Amino acid sequence: MLMRTDPFRELDRWTQQVLGTAARPAAMPMDAWREGDKFVVEFDLPGVAPESLDLDVERQVLTVRAERPPFEQDTEMVAAERPRGVFSRQLFLAENLDTDRIEASYQDGVLRLVIPVADRAKSRRIEISRSDEKRPINA
Repeated sequence: MLMRTDPFRELDRWTQQVLGTAARPAAMPMDAWREGDKFVVEFDLPGVAPESLDLDVERQVLTVRAERPPFEQDTEMVAAERPRGVFSRQLFLAENLDTDRIEASYQDGVLRLVIPVADRAKSRRIEISRSDEKRPINA
């Protein structure tokens, strides 16, 4: 059975949920890693309806918005530890990423973005031309 606790503890818990801590962001925890020529970013968004998700890229800044709806006004909460409302997070993307080809999917409460490295930023081998002619040496 859940029991109510003292209000100061609830205020502390609420502050951590809204503002987060250095070790744990409040509403949209994220993992990011590189797989070959692409970057993968995953956000944990349990309880968020897919239609409430919004992604926007402007000048190498990716903004993720999501909304977890509030409870009905007449609901008497016994425990409320999951943050609700609109959440937003911005990622500053490097110039070497191709923002025109970002792929996004949402499954089981996880938003997954795949961001390819731009072709112009991929390493490539440059062929060196050779000349068999001997050049005169100026003495």
